[in-house]
Amino acid sequence: MTLHIYNTLTGKKEDFVPLREKKVGMYVSGVTVYDLCHIGHARSAIVFDMIYRYLRYRGYEVNYVRNFTDVDDKIIKRANEEGVDCKTIAEKYIHEFNVDMGRFGLEKPSVEPKATEHIPEMIRLVSTLIEKGFAYQAGGDVFFSVEKFKYYGKLSKRNIEEMQAGARVEIDEKKENPLDFALWKASKSGEPYWESPWGKGRPGWHIECSVMSQKYLGETFDIHGGGKDLIFPHHENEIAQSEAATGKSFVRCWIHNGFVNINKEKMSKSLGNILTIKEILKDWHPEVIRLFILSHHYRSPVDFSLESLYEAKLGLDRFYKTLNLIQEKLGKLMNQKIPPSPLRWEGEGGGNRAPLLNECRQTIDSFNIRFEEAMDDDFNTAQALGYFYDLQTHLNNLLSLSKGQPTKEVLFMLKQGFDHFTTKGWVFGLFREDPEAYLAQQKKEGLKKLNLSEEEIIKFIEERNVARKEKNWKRADGIRNDLFSRGIVLEDTPSGTLWRLK
Repeated sequence: MTLHIYNTLTGKKEDFVPLREKKVGMYVSGVTVYDLCHIGHARSAIVFDMIYRYLRYRGYEVNYVRNFTDVDDKIIKRANEEGVDCKTIAEKYIHEFNVDMGRFGLEKPSVEPKATEHIPEMIRLVSTLIEKGFAYQAGGDVFFSVEKFKYYGKLSKRNIEEMQAGARVEIDEKKENPLDFALWKASKSGEPYWESPWGKGRPGWHIECSVMSQKYLGETFDIHGGGKDLIFPHHENEIAQSEAATGKSFVRCWIHNGFVNINKEKMSKSLGNILTIKEILKDWHPEVIRLFILSHHYRSPVDFSLESLYEAKLGLDRFYKTLNLIQEKLGKLMNQKIPPSPLRWEGEGGGNRAPLLNECRQTIDSFNIRFEEAMDDDFNTAQALGYFYDLQTHLNNLLSLSKGQPTKEVLFMLKQGFDHFTTKGWVFGLFREDPEAYLAQQKKEGLKKLNLSEEEIIKFIEERNVARKEKNWKRADGIRNDLFSRGIVLEDTPSGTLWRLK
């Protein structure tokens, strides 16, 4: 099977063929560290973490670079507001980024460079662009001349003439063209600066990623990713300055994740609907967020709402319940390799149950192929997760059919299914917790929100049992209905009354 990836540059899916066999260079535009990360940052981080994991799952050695922009107008503004220096602000929010993303269980990139650690290389690149006639100095500033690069607009599919006609760019009399962008900015009073051939100043935003990506991955590399909002102007400008300087193709495959909407509205500070990761994780388990995000194709827009999160939580809880039941059924065999045996159903019902058992076997045996086919089709996590739900259904069927002591064949299938969840779930960063511990914690947190204790529920169940014994059905039904209204569901079984959160 061949991995196919949608390339923003060409506008189509392409066979993924890295520059070097089984080795991949991947650069993802990181955050500007001046504030807490929000759900949009979380989506991008989780999407590219999934891509990083899947490439490794497929046997690639991946050099994954994700940067921090730690010098920028926004950082300077925040530093001035708080009366501290820019380094203090940057270090604070790099720490917060690591705390937030650490809760999602993101795999660490190979390299996490900071812009301020690469100023000399940026000065050299700007000098090269001036020497080659693609950039010009204007006072202490240096600008890239967009008209000099004939392929400008190829990533965003924009025409220079049309962009110039509708240019909504801040007026700067120093520019020869309103579309020209800053490679180097003269420092203003109170701003951080570095010495350069053009005087004291600091780098423009776009030049940072060109330098850091090429330093760690080479002048041409395999994958460059980021949010869709970065296609223009950031990634477009990266291409222009990089290819103008080297004369070589910059990136072979561009990958961009879609936007996040909040309750069907675009997320923006002007609307006041920015949701930080810290706010979200106060109420939701990190794997709920991962499951929600990966339930959508990475290029599609995502609508973030309480309803969608509840749905994801229900799905995750059901997955963990199935995994816990399998763990209980297998017991001491969980950590042992159970060899397959001939397809026999003695003791498992045989007869009319055989077709269903055969269907379970086929679903489990074909899971790897179906999972990889979905993921090879431009990382179609939504379809791949559909196969997880299908597998869960068949594992539940196996569990319900396996009364008493299951046969060796059924034990083998249950173990095989459990292993599918853990090995393929790793690609999604899911099912990282012990199922029993996860369910206990969710129950504990659920009761806390309902302002109920387990002891109180057990007491109500005992009162109901007495009422049922006395045939006081009105009282028994009243207790059940009262608990239900408070979020607790009672289930009467041959072994007694069980309870669960609604």
